[in-house]
Amino acid sequence: MAHKFSRNYVHVIFSTKDRRKSIAKEWQPRLWAYLGGICKHHDMVPLAAGETENHVHLLLCLPPTLALAKAVLLLKANSSKWMNEQGKGFAWQIGYGAFSVSSSNLDQVTRYIQNQEAHHRKTSFEEEFRALLRKHGVECDPKYLLG
Repeated sequence: MAHKFSRNYVHVIFSTKDRRKSIAKEWQPRLWAYLGGICKHHDMVPLAAGETENHVHLLLCLPPTLALAKAVLLLKANSSKWMNEQGKGFAWQIGYGAFSVSSSNLDQVTRYIQNQEAHHRKTSFEEEFRALLRKHGVECDPKYLLG
C-alpha cells in the first residue's frame, strides 16, 4: 500500500521534575501554545491540553510517521528548553504515561483534560496517575512509578 492511513489518538501525561510546582498559572497558556506549536511543526494534531503547576495532559493525534516515544521526546525537550530560555529554571521528570484513545471517547477525554484544575482540588497527581494505569491495565512496580 503506497499511502499511510491512520488515526492514532493518544492521551499523554508527564510531570515536572520531582513534581515541583514550576508551571505558574499565568505561564500555563503560554506553555500550551508552545507545546501546540511543537505539535504542528512535527505534524501532530493537538486536540486538548490541561496543565497544572506540576504536570501536563495532552490529547494528540500522531502522524503515521512519528513514533510515540519520539513525539514525547520532542515535546518535552523543546518545551523544557523554551521554558529555560524564559528564565524559569525548568525540567520535566523522566518518563511519561501514554494511553490510546478511541474516536468514540475523544469528547470524554477532552473534557477530562480541560477540567484538570477542578479535578486536582480533590485528587493528587499521584492518585490520578495510578488510577489511569489501573484503568488501562498497565502494571508497574510502585517503587518506579513516580521516580
